[in-house]
Amino acid sequence: MAKLSLREFQEELARKLSDTAGGTSTRALLGLQSGGELWLIDLAESGEILPVPTLTPVPLATGWLRGVANVRGVLYAVSDLAAFQGGNPTVLTGDARLLLPHAKFGCNSALLVSRVLGLRAREDFEPAENAAPDPRPWVAGQFTDTQGRLWRRFDPRRLYTDERFLDVAA
Repeated sequence: MAKLSLREFQEELARKLSDTAGGTSTRALLGLQSGGELWLIDLAESGEILPVPTLTPVPLATGWLRGVANVRGVLYAVSDLAAFQGGNPTVLTGDARLLLPHAKFGCNSALLVSRVLGLRAREDFEPAENAAPDPRPWVAGQFTDTQGRLWRRFDPRRLYTDERFLDVAA
């Protein structure tokens, strides 16, 4: 049942992407929440989104490495994005999701986020002119939406190659 629901979700996501972006993935963004922060990621850079499966703890690893997950026979190291950035650990509620990396990144590091907020159109955002510069290298920009909320543009390649992110030893 869960696989069928995931497949239906992905098909609906692809249909909406086609409808809202004129058939190109370069115009659509996926909204995510991690802790108290709102994030945007290009659909072309995001991988699969899953409900959180059973996580197997990893001894002697940092606290933000929540464990490993077996997704269809492939093991993924699951990193809590909020905790990695110094926030509170993500609570594993029904809204929590895993963001698997796009195949082009060649890594098996899934990100645990609080929830997925759905597709967003680029036209709904403007550069956040009054926002303080963000020192995190995976923040590729800051934007505000029509409601004045701050969103950060997520660059997964920069996160997946960050030395601190790669060092999971406690």
